[in-house]
Amino acid sequence: MKIRDARDEDWDGIWPFWRRIVRAGETYTWDPDTTEPEARALWTGPGRRVFVTTDEDGAVVASAYLKANYGGPAADVANAGFMVDPDRSGHGYGRALAEHVLAEAKADGYRAMAFNAVVETNPAVALWRSLGFTVLGTVPDAYDHPRHGRVGLHIMHRTL
Repeated sequence: MKIRDARDEDWDGIWPFWRRIVRAGETYTWDPDTTEPEARALWTGPGRRVFVTTDEDGAVVASAYLKANYGGPAADVANAGFMVDPDRSGHGYGRALAEHVLAEAKADGYRAMAFNAVVETNPAVALWRSLGFTVLGTVPDAYDHPRHGRVGLHIMHRTL
């Protein structure tokens, strides 16, 4: 696997799994009916640094963005979003990408990373905890999960 900064042409590889993941409505708070141009702006918009993971054939199998979570005096706290093609999960792509983005965030001068809305039933919660994130709090019943009903949204944090 190779992890690198994304190029414009990588969007064609990201969009199919981005759409599938968001439409499933289980892990992201974005509208399941987000259009392709809206999705591209959310994932690759201004102020974001975007990464991709490719397999041995060069196909994009995962992506992440890195950005400031806040502005002004709090701009040194990062935020990130991660997606792995559901057909490629379980092969270590997510962990490798997460470790890469955490290292890049630190190298870029961020001192911490915060996630604002991690669906508490998201299997990635275990990954984030294993990488040193803690749950600072949970907004109860904030997310209408298609299988679990109302579930909470975690606010997670890690010092870099």
